[in-house]
Amino acid sequence: MKQKIAITSLASISPLGNNPETIWQNYLTNKTLITKKDFNGQSQYVAAISSELRKELESLKSSETKYKALDETVLLAILVSRKAIKNAGWRIGDDFGINIGSSRGATQLFEKHHKEFLETGRTSTLTSPTTTLGNISSWVAHDLKNNGPEISHSITCSTALHAILNAVAWLQSGLATKFLVGGSEAPLTAFTLAQMQALKIYAKEESEFPCRAFDLNKTKNSMVLGEAATVACLELGEQENALAYIEGIGYATDDIEHNISISEEANCFQKSMKMALQNTNLEEVDAIVMHAPGTLKGDNSEYKAIQKVFGENHPMLTTNKWKIGHTFGASGMMNLELAILMMRHNKFVEVPFAERQTLRKNVRKVLINAVGFGGNAVSILLSK
Repeated sequence: MKQKIAITSLASISPLGNNPETIWQNYLTNKTLITKKDFNGQSQYVAAISSELRKELESLKSSETKYKALDETVLLAILVSRKAIKNAGWRIGDDFGINIGSSRGATQLFEKHHKEFLETGRTSTLTSPTTTLGNISSWVAHDLKNNGPEISHSITCSTALHAILNAVAWLQSGLATKFLVGGSEAPLTAFTLAQMQALKIYAKEESEFPCRAFDLNKTKNSMVLGEAATVACLELGEQENALAYIEGIGYATDDIEHNISISEEANCFQKSMKMALQNTNLEEVDAIVMHAPGTLKGDNSEYKAIQKVFGENHPMLTTNKWKIGHTFGASGMMNLELAILMMRHNKFVEVPFAERQTLRKNVRKVLINAVGFGGNAVSILLSK
């Protein structure tokens, strides 16, 4: 990193809520936010946003005629983006770039339009523009009237952290001074759930904690899907209102052994973490927010990678997927939010059923991990 990047604002909507105080209080409880809902006649574990937050989505949808045709991934992104730039002191029409991605994109709309096509042989006029992945950042740009580039992308579950990589490159090149980055995902549909179940990685057993993320003794896969949108405002250099600083970035991709897997010792994570930490003493890293999706191979391979990089005396380890499920393309930014909250309150959030760890007194530097299908890993080092 040529120069530190300041995170001057962050906003999110998730099962945890949509304001920092509520989100932090939810993290301090040992209660999961995963519940059961009916999809296509079957009761499935999911982590959904509250009915109050869904009302905000409906209000936005009815606020402008053009918004009525948009998918929830776009509406969620618009809501959190408005809040983030306001908190950062940016204004509508300012010069800033936008890079907000999604793993699945407009899943709900795509399934709706495809169902209509199967039933009638026709599809509505706006089917194509409203289900393209580029829809997210372009509509946020429309809403915020920014003067700057807008980029949308999908790199599966590491999408949001790849948005940070893109923004860092733009900022350090001098082509931009401010960037809005993040991820948005609304994957709670019958077809998406069926796809995860077909992979045999979805949680089925009745349990107090359906998703056993970072339970290294579990014997079955336990991934659960959640919905969320999270964005952050990034600015170059020291800033008075900085929530945290990005000190290091790392990325790598595994040689694919299987369409959905990463290598046994997560070689991609070993490489991405080493790259992010190349200018940092390992002893300075207090905690790691793991990707840890709740699958047997995913959790164990990442843990092995951490041991390879840090040895047995590794930082404190945590994850949030046992509480809010896997939010796909937004998950990396949800990890970033947890990291910032832990640094702000100088308190480590443990996984209640994981093996006990030796807790450190301070949380000053936190490493964040995310990886997607095919082993495309990203690691980001944050500091106070």
